[in-house]
Amino acid sequence: MSEAIYRGSCLCQGIQYEVHGAIGDLVECHCQRCRKANGSAYAVNAPIRVADFKIVQGEHLLKKYQSTATTQRCFCSECGSPIISVKAETPDLYRLRIGTLDTPLQQKPSMHIFAASKAEWDDICDALPQYAERP
Repeated sequence: MSEAIYRGSCLCQGIQYEVHGAIGDLVECHCQRCRKANGSAYAVNAPIRVADFKIVQGEHLLKKYQSTATTQRCFCSECGSPIISVKAETPDLYRLRIGTLDTPLQQKPSMHIFAASKAEWDDICDALPQYAERP
């Protein structure tokens, strides 16, 4: 059985990447940092193994920002698209920003996290589990 290969890119196509392996559970995060980093009501993130992630074009465009003592956000320095985040407590995993995928994904989101701090103008209108913080 062949392994899955997912391809993705930033808005300007300067960064192109591949994921050679599984994409974990899709999580909709409503925390203020994700809202600010994505300019939207929430971010859809999924864990992927660091070993499965490969930038195939534009690695020089990947800029890193230390948003907290334990979280680094990585984005395109040309167009600003968020690509991954790195958390100190899970060194073998990245959090992939699912909106940057170019390969169709059959998975659906599994939960909402940090729902207690969601934007006041946003309504969660599905039946997915909601957690006040990270479960």
